[in-house]
Amino acid sequence: MILYLTGEQLRIDDIRTFLHQEGIVDITEDALERVQASRATVERIIANKETIYGITTGFGLFSDVLIDAEKYNELQVNLIRSHACGIGEPFSQDVALVMMILRLNTLLKGHSGATIDLIRQLQYFINKRIIPVIPQQGSLGASGDLAPLSHLALALIGEGEVYYQGQVLDSLDVLNGLGRAPIALQAKEGLALINGTQAMTAQGVITLIEAESLGYQAEWIAALTHQALRGITDAYHPAIHKVRNFPEQTAVARRMLDWLEGSKLTTKQGELRVQDPYTLRCIPQIHGASFQVFNYVREKLECEMNAANDNPLIFDDGDERLVISGGNFHGQPVAFALDFLKIGMSELGNVSERRLERLVNPQLNGGLPAFLSPEPGLQSGAMIMQYVAASLVSENKTLAHPASVDSIPSSANQEDHVSMGTIGARHGYQILENVRRVLAIEAIIALQAVELRGLDGLSPKTRAQYDKLREIVPSITEDRQFHKDITHVANYLQKVSYQD
Repeated sequence: MILYLTGEQLRIDDIRTFLHQEGIVDITEDALERVQASRATVERIIANKETIYGITTGFGLFSDVLIDAEKYNELQVNLIRSHACGIGEPFSQDVALVMMILRLNTLLKGHSGATIDLIRQLQYFINKRIIPVIPQQGSLGASGDLAPLSHLALALIGEGEVYYQGQVLDSLDVLNGLGRAPIALQAKEGLALINGTQAMTAQGVITLIEAESLGYQAEWIAALTHQALRGITDAYHPAIHKVRNFPEQTAVARRMLDWLEGSKLTTKQGELRVQDPYTLRCIPQIHGASFQVFNYVREKLECEMNAANDNPLIFDDGDERLVISGGNFHGQPVAFALDFLKIGMSELGNVSERRLERLVNPQLNGGLPAFLSPEPGLQSGAMIMQYVAASLVSENKTLAHPASVDSIPSSANQEDHVSMGTIGARHGYQILENVRRVLAIEAIIALQAVELRGLDGLSPKTRAQYDKLREIVPSITEDRQFHKDITHVANYLQKVSYQD
């Protein structure tokens, strides 16, 4: 698969396909022409000895310090070295790879003054899967993701560490082995690489891709629980959802009916009870609202994926040339979206935990054994799995606190308001992993519950899911180390991608 980058049309589905098919990137000719035009503007600035931030001056509080012409290139390398002070565990290789794609795409808009050599170096790293090791912590999410993107840039100049062919190696050693030279940064290029929101945006893209898939998986897991509890299908009738006006809610109701079609375990209102509890009856409303969040976040991320978020920005239409210092590197729009994403994901976990509680609680599960134990009293069964789920959703409530409501001034108060969007992005992925484990627990417990209720009654589609999961996790015939089951099912949910 070839992903053509234009600077204008990159979509999240493109990234999903690129990662799934292990694609390569190529660049359109018109994008390269824009890059060359913006670079020519930088060269004219240098030739005319103009005072332009980050090209002929220092950075941040040093923006009033003029730099000697012979040191313009040294200034850019010093910028990368000094700013590469991220700490903590590295971003995943997928996130780092997407970070490079997003950075390349924004340079191709032609407002950053990059050279063609830098463009080709980024393309080479992406296509050869030379992936920078980028620590997760250290970004304030304004002035760009400075620390993470500096680690990305270090690899390009042969001074950082990279993942390559399953190993962590020095970038220079990898480049030497491939017969490829490290890039020599020119004036403006260090700044062009690190002013931007690509760390928070890349992590947000990966989280959203997995969150959307998990949202669809939550439906067949909920359908198993619905059948184990002899749930009422009337609540999913399309007439109810049509009059609410939310398309995401209507879509969830439609999919739930599809999962449950042909089931002998479901009921109609008035057969066993008049109404189900909210955790069954309101699945379309609750899950649908999370999909509303996902759609909002997708829109904002795709705006940013195709944005010029460098500083200063270069505008040259042939008749007029402008080089303007602004603040497109400020991560506030992305930070808000990623904080919203955390809430949408957290609620999928919250409702899942309440459903699985009903499965194990003998006062609520309609005659199933307490904790689905094979020998109540001697065997604890699923008792502590519910504890674990409760712990995870409680942790998510802390992680879902918006990072974007905080700000700490930096650069001697020159950069006096920041977004903290990268913190929100990191916490969002932690929430996603917690929710995936909660849904794995619900799946394990629901498998056991429908066994006890009678497998012959399952709908055909959920029976197929049951059979797949039973290849991963066996029936509970006696107590065992359930943490292994949770891990195996969570890994399955991550590996298998679902889309509507």
